Amino acid sequence: MATLTMTEHTSPQKPNDRSSIDRNVLTTETANSASEGFDTKSALEIARIINHEDAKIAAAVKKALPEIAIVIDTVARSLRDGGRLIYVGAGSSGRIASLDASECPPTYSTAPSQVQYIMAGGPKALASASDVNEDSPEIGQRDIARRRPTRKDIIIGVSASGLTPYVVGAVEYARARGAKTAAVTCNYNTALSEVADTTIVAEVGPEVISGSTRMKASSAQKMILNMITTGAMTRLGYVYDNLMVNVHMKNAKLVERGIRVLMSVCDVDRDTAIRTIKSAGKSIPIAVVMLKANVDKMEAVRRLTKSDGNVRLAIDDSRLEL
Repeated sequence: MATLTMTEHTSPQKPNDRSSIDRNVLTTETANSASEGFDTKSALEIARIINHEDAKIAAAVKKALPEIAIVIDTVARSLRDGGRLIYVGAGSSGRIASLDASECPPTYSTAPSQVQYIMAGGPKALASASDVNEDSPEIGQRDIARRRPTRKDIIIGVSASGLTPYVVGAVEYARARGAKTAAVTCNYNTALSEVADTTIVAEVGPEVISGSTRMKASSAQKMILNMITTGAMTRLGYVYDNLMVNVHMKNAKLVERGIRVLMSVCDVDRDTAIRTIKSAGKSIPIAVVMLKANVDKMEAVRRLTKSDGNVRLAIDDSRLEL
């Protein structure tokens, strides 16, 4: 049986000593006095305790808004320059990252290659535990190496503890290859923050069930990743006003959403919206530019190509010359 080595400090680990941090000093691993006697509580009391603790999450995320803004702009620049956003995670953090990555194509019509995720244990670990891989920085390095990170990419490591060797190894490797890097964690002064260019910390405190970071920590991470991709896609112009103009109409729900978006943005009736969408080849961005700029499809496509898909810039063609 392996022996765990503990230390008495919380300072960042040295690269060759990353297994030595005492997890007992991590706020995500300590016991929560608010949930003492939890197993003796009624269902309503359980729900109230969890709800009371969950109410602390937004405040913790708020403290990290400056760092979140930095990462939003970094992601937007990377995608604009033809790079990729690649999340790296394990366990609950990896599952949250995979969810955010998988929802970008249907929401913003991004290519699957633009926003990716790497999960310790591979896709099968989304539904079943693959804890052993979490402890290997070498496997993390191997998995990110397969994606061949470059200076155009941004790699974001997601780890509640900030210690997960798999994630630390992957982020460190990517940074050494020139990629931009960021960390999303719920503890300060960790190995992950040491290897990342920018660290986002949402210190949500102890979990209701000690160490169960699928609760507050994962909720905070979900909020942060939502902000990052929503903010980046908005900065890229895939959102017009507060509407999802880059929606890809693959099913009845999304077709109806596209029609409503066009009606709202362009202040037209339903028949006009449907007719324009058909003329635009079922592309909402093209349809919006056609109506707002009063141009034909060919000119709308030209403008969108020139603006890198930014709908607002494509509408006001004069701004593209600046």
